[in-house]
Amino acid sequence: MSTEKVAIVIPALNEEAAIRQLLTELPRDFANWIIVVDNGSTDGTAPVALAAGAIVANEPTRGYGQACLKGFKAACSLGAEIVVFMDGDGSDDPADLPLMLEPVREGIADMTIGSRVSKRSERRAIPLQARVGNWLVSRMIHILYGARLHDIGSFRVIRCATLDTLGMREMTFGWPVEMLVKMARARYRIVELPIHYRPRSHGRSKVAGSIAGSIKAAYYMLRTTLRYAWTGEAHA
Repeated sequence: MSTEKVAIVIPALNEEAAIRQLLTELPRDFANWIIVVDNGSTDGTAPVALAAGAIVANEPTRGYGQACLKGFKAACSLGAEIVVFMDGDGSDDPADLPLMLEPVREGIADMTIGSRVSKRSERRAIPLQARVGNWLVSRMIHILYGARLHDIGSFRVIRCATLDTLGMREMTFGWPVEMLVKMARARYRIVELPIHYRPRSHGRSKVAGSIAGSIKAAYYMLRTTLRYAWTGEAHA
């Protein structure tokens, strides 16, 4: 049995109710650390996470990538060897954690990514505009970088040493795309797995919950997809 230390990183912005529920669902013996990154919340996200036994890393500078990077650095400082990224809205099912972790632990994959467009996803869990945007970006990554993907999900497992080599710098919603593009260019093995994706447990999505949010996210994702297409930099 592997003894590698695992940290779960959960970026969160005003997700008090969703975080409260999600943290009760996480298996306590699965990871060495559960890190909730409070990305400048104005509600009780941070105190709720602390009360549930999670470590809270504060990142006041808004930005999805900013929060993910903060959580990754916190995980590294604690001694984690593998990091799991999950969203804080309750859409990712903690029951899929063993499924996601095993290929990385067994050396079959350098990163696993949860696909939300499989038969295991619940109906209406992904709004139409999000489906279209993710399909478009996935196709572009396939055409430009050769990685066969069907989704740009945020539920991921990756070794800390691998992520560290990528030199991540996209601090927006483009973070997940930058990770995929850089891994594809460096010929890392990306394994896509069908996950049980659920409608968010509470509140409204800051991305897919509005047209403006969807357009903003799509812009950052497309910009990041194209950024490395005609350069020789794999880790820039």
